[in-house]
Amino acid sequence: MEGLELRRLERGDFDKGFLQLMQQLTVVGDVSRGMFDAKMQQLEKLGDYHRIVVIEDVKSGRVVATGSIFIEHKFARSCGKVGHLEDVVVDERMRGCHLGQRVIEALTSFAEDAGCYKVILDCKPENAAFYEKCGYSKKEIQMAKYF
Repeated sequence: MEGLELRRLERGDFDKGFLQLMQQLTVVGDVSRGMFDAKMQQLEKLGDYHRIVVIEDVKSGRVVATGSIFIEHKFARSCGKVGHLEDVVVDERMRGCHLGQRVIEALTSFAEDAGCYKVILDCKPENAAFYEKCGYSKKEIQMAKYF
């Protein structure tokens, strides 16, 4: 869709509805600007081990989709890496526009480029079909995509 920008989370997204969007997925709690800025600083120190992406509706200046991934370094698989996909949510007014798929593709590509041998996630049973459309498959209790 035109006017939708996929990018990394920025400090200014506090004022663009990021936390309100996350509230559609889970309990966010009372997060002040100071807390948000401190968390952003903490996440920035993680570098490429953690990434949060958002899709901003440029016209309205609102964040309408987000997701995150963190990279786990393991001894298994010759000291391989695993991506953990988390906190994927699309604003209820924008669902059906393939924004979730765009977020998943961006984060999956990031993990593959980082050298991960798989990406795993947990989801509600009613969301499994969505992740299967994105190329993931049921694996025990989790979903996984191997590279």
